[in-house]
Amino acid sequence: SNILLPNSLNKIGDDAFFDCRTLSNITIPENVKEIGYGVFYNCSNLSTFNGKLASNDGRCLIIDGEIKSFAQANITQYTIPEGISKIGKKVFANCNKITNIIIPTGVTNIGSWSFFQCTSLNSITIPEGVTSIGDLAFSNCTSLESITIGDNITIIYGGAFYNCDRLENVTIGKNVKTIGGFAFFGCDS
Repeated sequence: SNILLPNSLNKIGDDAFFDCRTLSNITIPENVKEIGYGVFYNCSNLSTFNGKLASNDGRCLIIDGEIKSFAQANITQYTIPEGISKIGKKVFANCNKITNIIIPTGVTNIGSWSFFQCTSLNSITIPEGVTSIGDLAFSNCTSLESITIGDNITIIYGGAFYNCDRLENVTIGKNVKTIGGFAFFGCDS
């Protein structure tokens, strides 16, 4: 439930605290310069980050404009902070209580698995600044009913909306050049 990281720590690797379901908050030491992907994946009781990499609301860890981790406990709606350019791999994965996420216009890239298995997410608008949606980015979002994909997106990677079985309405921007394999596989609605 509690982890004290040493001040000498400068890197946290991929999936380091995977499935630590009782962890509620954590302070990231000031020397940390690198955070891997999925570091706090499935830490369902994590509500805040502390330290210089934490967003103002304490919900995100941010390095060089990229969200690296998200504290998902007790949250159903979230507005991603301004100044973010990339949503990293697995950031919101398995946040199964989130129904709505607002992505700001400055975001240009949505990483692989970033919203994987957000089973309560029911709609999403991809802002005009986004140019790519990563592999499996919204896969298994089983409550997702509609998506609007902006005009600047040029590529939707494989499986991006895989198994979104309630997806009924899709608006794809005019500049999409590539849609990867299985991007909409299992979208039976």
